Amino acid sequence: MERKKASDFHPEVLRLFDQYVHGFINRRAFMARAAKFAVGGMTSSMLLDALTPKFAEAQQVPKDDPRLAAKLVEFDSPRGSGKMRGYLVLPAKAQGKLPGILVIHENRGLNPHIEDVTRRIALENYVAFAPDALTPLGGYPGDEDKARELFAKLDQAKTREDFLAALRFLEDRRECSGRVGAVGFCWGGGMVNFLASRAPELAAAVPFYGGQPEAEDVAKIKTPLLLHYADKDERINAGIPAFEQALMANKITYQLFTYPGTQHGFNNDTTPRYDKAAADLAWKRTMRFFELHLRG
Repeated sequence: MERKKASDFHPEVLRLFDQYVHGFINRRAFMARAAKFAVGGMTSSMLLDALTPKFAEAQQVPKDDPRLAAKLVEFDSPRGSGKMRGYLVLPAKAQGKLPGILVIHENRGLNPHIEDVTRRIALENYVAFAPDALTPLGGYPGDEDKARELFAKLDQAKTREDFLAALRFLEDRRECSGRVGAVGFCWGGGMVNFLASRAPELAAAVPFYGGQPEAEDVAKIKTPLLLHYADKDERINAGIPAFEQALMANKITYQLFTYPGTQHGFNNDTTPRYDKAAADLAWKRTMRFFELHLRG
């Protein structure tokens, strides 16, 4: 069956799905409000299923790819949640120490899509590490709805400390050169912005459609930023003008790209919101940015 695209859905259905994914409405509210757009034999349930991630179909790099060495590891977060877990991937035949890239998931924890993205990054000759924010609640549960429910129960102050600890864990790995960047998506994009404001050693930061920090936190940023935004993303884009104003006022190095016609989540190739042309361009820009700042 041909995979659906964002253009196959009424814009209001996409808006409702974004609200549902980010916890602003529950499943019942989505079903009720989407009902009037369920035509031609479709139901609200079918609409939701069509928008739900299809991990296996989108996987680009197999878990057992012989070019990679991948494993789950534990790390300590003494100021956060204590013992944490993450997914560490590096080239199987790595020569010497490599730069590291912290990969930060959306608001569902370390799901199969983010594991796949981590493997893709490792194939670019990096030590890639993806922590699971849901570790203190048992880790990613294997179900997106359950993962969102668990995510709402996290102590966000501790979670921020967990990601600062993850950054230091990656920097200190024997395989890593100590030069580290970070990339994150949606909630993870906001976490990348946070890390840039708290970890001056972070060498490069790439948030995809992430929430912006407060102006007083922007002033603390020392890290070069590459900012990717979707065109049709009112909730996140509302914060761009103040963010840019603060970035310019504090003379922070940044590039900002908005991808025409795209939806929030356009880089996530497991859902119909995926836009291949935009995602490919954003990925190329991201890899070039990391190459410049982590190896240049």
